[in-house]
Parts: sequence; C-alpha cells; structure tokens
Amino acid sequence: MTQTAGQSMWGGRFSEATDAFVAEFTASVNFDKRMAHQDIQGSIAHATMLGECGIITPDESRQIVDGLNAVKGEIERGEFVWSVALEDVHMNIEARLTALIGDVGKKLHTGRSRNDQVATDIRLWLRDETDKILALIAKLQAGLLDLAANHTRTIMPGFTHLQTAQPVSFAHHVMAWFEMLSRDYDRLVDARRRVNQMPLGSAALAGTTYPIDRTITAKLLGFEGICQNSLDAVSDRDFAIEFTAAASILMMHLSRMSEELILWMSAQFGFIHIPDRFCTGSSIMPQKKNPDVPELVRGKAARVFGQLNTLLSLMKNQPLAYNKDNQEDKEPLFDCVDTLSGSLIAFADMLPNITPNSENMRAATLKGYATATDLADYLVKKGLPFRDAHEVVGSAVALAVQKGVDLSDLSLAELQGFSALIGDDVFECLTLEGSLNARNHIGGTAPQAVEAAIERGRVRVQGY
Repeated sequence: MTQTAGQSMWGGRFSEATDAFVAEFTASVNFDKRMAHQDIQGSIAHATMLGECGIITPDESRQIVDGLNAVKGEIERGEFVWSVALEDVHMNIEARLTALIGDVGKKLHTGRSRNDQVATDIRLWLRDETDKILALIAKLQAGLLDLAANHTRTIMPGFTHLQTAQPVSFAHHVMAWFEMLSRDYDRLVDARRRVNQMPLGSAALAGTTYPIDRTITAKLLGFEGICQNSLDAVSDRDFAIEFTAAASILMMHLSRMSEELILWMSAQFGFIHIPDRFCTGSSIMPQKKNPDVPELVRGKAARVFGQLNTLLSLMKNQPLAYNKDNQEDKEPLFDCVDTLSGSLIAFADMLPNITPNSENMRAATLKGYATATDLADYLVKKGLPFRDAHEVVGSAVALAVQKGVDLSDLSLAELQGFSALIGDDVFECLTLEGSLNARNHIGGTAPQAVEAAIERGRVRVQGY
C-alpha cells in the first residue's frame, strides 16, 4: 500500500507516491514529538519576527501565534493526534496549525527550512534538559555535603591499588566525590554556551532571500549568540556530541562511586549500610541484600558511552550540509539525557542516606599499617634522609607483620632498634587520629581541613 504524494507537505515535485514502508521507515515523529514544546516555542518566535520585519502582516503573525498556542494546548491535554504520514513533529504541528487557522498557517514556514528548524529545536530542548541536569547535580552535591559534615572524624582506610595506604576520614572520601561532580557541573555549564547558539535563519543551507532579522528571533528564544555560517549551522551536531561526552565523564564518575559502594557494602568490607529501599533480595538466597541501584548505574554508564560513540560515528563521514543521517541524532541524545537524569535522581536520593560502619572502617584501617608513612615523616623531621627513613620503616613494618600487630603496638625499644632517632613521642604520629590531624592544610584529611572544604562547597553550590 502506498500513500499519495499529495498527502505530504512537500509532494509537488513528485509524480510517484512514497512507499508505505519507506514512509514508516523515514518517519521520526514517534520519537521527535518530545520536542513539541520547543518546536512551538521556535515557531512562535519565528512568526513574531516575520511580522516585525513586515514579511507577513501583523494580523497574520498574531493568528499564527494564537494558533500555535492552541496546538500547544491540545498537546498538553493529550488531545493531539500524531500522524506518521506527516513524518515528524514539525510537519504534524504545522499541518494542525493550518487546519485550525486556514491558509495563513502555511505562511509560518516562510524564510526557514526544516533543516534550521530541527537544529533549533534540538538546541532548545538540550538547553532545557541541561538546566535540569545541572539542578540534579547541585542536589546531589548538597546531599554529599550534609553526609560529609557528619563524618569528619569517622576514620577509614584510604586506598591505592585497592590496598590500605593511609588513614582518611569518610568525609574526606565523600568530598572527593563532590569534587568530581564540581568538574562535571563546570563542563556542562561550559558546553551549554555552545548549545545556546541559534541556527534559525540559516534556512536549508544558504540562508534566505527574505529580509529577516535573526537578532529578534535570538532574543525571543534566549539564545546567547547566532550561528555565523548557514552551512555549518544546519549540519552541526558538535553541541550534542559535546554534551554526550560531558555526560559520559559524569556517568564514569557515578560508575566509580558505584563500584566503591558495591565493594563497601559487601560482607568482606562491611563499611556501609545502604537503605533497603535502594536494594533488592535474591529469589533463592534469603540472606541476600543486593546493591541494585549502584550496580545498575554502573551498567548504565556503558550505555551512555555507547551513545557518544553512536553520535561520533554518525557524523564522521557526513559532507556539508544537512543529510538525512542526522535524523539518527535524536534517539541517542534522548537516551543519554534520560539515562543520566535517572542515574542522578537515584544517587541524589540514595547517597545522602548511606550510613558508614565506623567500627569496621577503623578496624580495616588498623590492619594495613596505614600510619607507616607518618613514621617515615617523623624520622625525616628528626633529620634522617627520606630514603633512609623509608628503609627503617619498612623494617619496622616487617617486624610488625611477623608479630601480627600494628606499628603502634610495637614497643619503644623495638622501634628504637631500627633508629636511635625514635623517641617516646613517636606514638602520637602512629595513632589514626594523629595521622589525620597532621594533614591540616587545603586538600588534606584533617577534620579542620575537611570542615573548611565542606563550607567552601556549600558556598559553591549556593552560588550555582
């Protein structure tokens, strides 16, 4: 079965109807209709500009704007009937507008093409979604600050190579997550500037012969700038790729956090408790409590990475200007936004409600000779070259391993057997609290330093 060429809004040149399968295959309305609000927003601005520039009459401009608002109302109320035969969100809305207000509706498309129209819609949509994502990051960061504020003196092992390295506070670790998210926030703010450039007015690829004023449209739509080359404007999808790249880094950070949460929740670590509402059980093992939310976010990171590769691959062989390939830009971008938003919502609810097991964390810190570096620093301050101090402490650790005790459990005489520089004040630096307190500088893990970092973080989030 075929449709007639006259059913479309571009069929004048065609003598043969489009095959029904091809019409279905090439249609995008099933997914691009989610940009309906932005499409109407852009069309209202375009019609307003046409009226102000005298390209259409003021009365025609008002009729078109009123009609578009009526279409918007139908969509919001769920009354709008979408048609695959009309291909996409743009044609569906324009056809309904013409049905409502008559031939005046056909003047809306004066001076523009679907090429610059869709490019504008995507930018408007992504700008709105970026703002929502930035708000979600800020919410998650605020929750992390509250969590950290309660645990500046909760000691846990800091790891390198997943081996106990040095004592840190749980708050210090949480604030490392905060810093990751701060960079993500900045990246998205910076990317938003390049999203917020207006392609409308570029028409199909070469601009338009009508005396349009693009500055009017840009101001009405809140764009920061206007795309300077019509060929580039209609075919550019860098902004979508850049957003997806920033989203991939953000999801990578959430995945790293997830990995730590999953490890920490295991019986082998027992560092944290995740509330039951974020976990599930096993269909066969009644004792199980599985960290499904972190596991799923870890998995969804791969999905976002895949969408980045999809967009890069989509664009890599395209000549200027617009090609039908670009219809394939929306679904990966939509999925990236949906996946990232859902992950941030889950983490913003879950992370502030995790509870550290301070006893298990402390016990684990004591098992790994975490204050060995503090003993080396102690000897250096007494005048011993660092490399010599490193060897002395290595020998002391070997004895502690042999005896199955912590460095702080060795006697003063045993420690002095490795260096005469060791005095009875050595035990101050071998305690976990002493190790933390000694690192009281910007970026350090001392409680005072972390408390200051939390306050700086609060100022930052409040300033977003």
